Amino acid sequence: MTREAAGAAEDQPEPVEPAVPAVPAVPAVPAASAAPAASRAGRNVPLSIAVSLALGAAVLVSLLTVRQIFVGVVAAAVAVGSYELATALRRASDIRVTIWPVLVGGQAMVWLSWPFGRNGLLAAFVLTVLACMVWRFAGGIDGYLRDLSASVLTAAYVPLLASFAAMLVVVEDGVARVLCFLVLVVCSDTGGFAAGVLFGKHPMAKVISPKKSWEGFAGSMVAGIVAGILSLTLLLDGQWWQGALFGAALVCTATIGDLVESLIKRDLKIKDMGHLLPAHGGVMDRLDSLLPAAVVSWLLLRLFVPH
Repeated sequence: MTREAAGAAEDQPEPVEPAVPAVPAVPAVPAASAAPAASRAGRNVPLSIAVSLALGAAVLVSLLTVRQIFVGVVAAAVAVGSYELATALRRASDIRVTIWPVLVGGQAMVWLSWPFGRNGLLAAFVLTVLACMVWRFAGGIDGYLRDLSASVLTAAYVPLLASFAAMLVVVEDGVARVLCFLVLVVCSDTGGFAAGVLFGKHPMAKVISPKKSWEGFAGSMVAGIVAGILSLTLLLDGQWWQGALFGAALVCTATIGDLVESLIKRDLKIKDMGHLLPAHGGVMDRLDSLLPAAVVSWLLLRLFVPH
């Protein structure tokens, strides 16, 4: 190549690559559109309400038709709740509840409380404890005290407390008594839920139940006292102050029951006791506030409105 040709080649501009048209950026999809954000309630609220209404309808039908059906509803809840608690204990901590004595004894507690009252309930509970002691012999020495303690706890926590709900319906005005009990617990839960979601800022027991707030407890107390006054005066011809005390006592008891079950689940490191009820968890997750409240209802209604 001649010097002139080389110089001409150097003077030529370098080829320019064709520009690639810019691709417009795809806007990021908000996280909320990929999956619905969790509500402050932590549950599917519409589904939770639907399940609650279905359960309430079943209880009302049993009360307004044949009262013995309500005892059957209690007995079924006791069986499922006892099994859920025993299963949770075994899966989380390898604690082996003597399930058959607890299940059979639990049914005996509920059904014997109808004709024989407290005597039938106490006799069935004592026999259940004895049966648990003997049944566990087959498991040997290792873990005997641990398993026996859990078995007695299960028998006392679920069927023993639930039997007081069955005893509420035994007397002539038993349907009204059960309705007072259930209305109070439902109003306490609803008032606490609404106030907690709307105004909850100060945790009541942060380690045990982070979502439970003092504002929610105040909502439960207001709803419970109003419901207590209305239910006792309208359904049982009680005094307004009796209804107020009844409502306040049941709100406190139901809250304690809720915290106790939350503490058990925290200890076992589980979210729910079971998965039978959509958006609720297990049956035990619905019985937590009802079980201790049934005992207090039975005691206070016998005191305020003797039969």
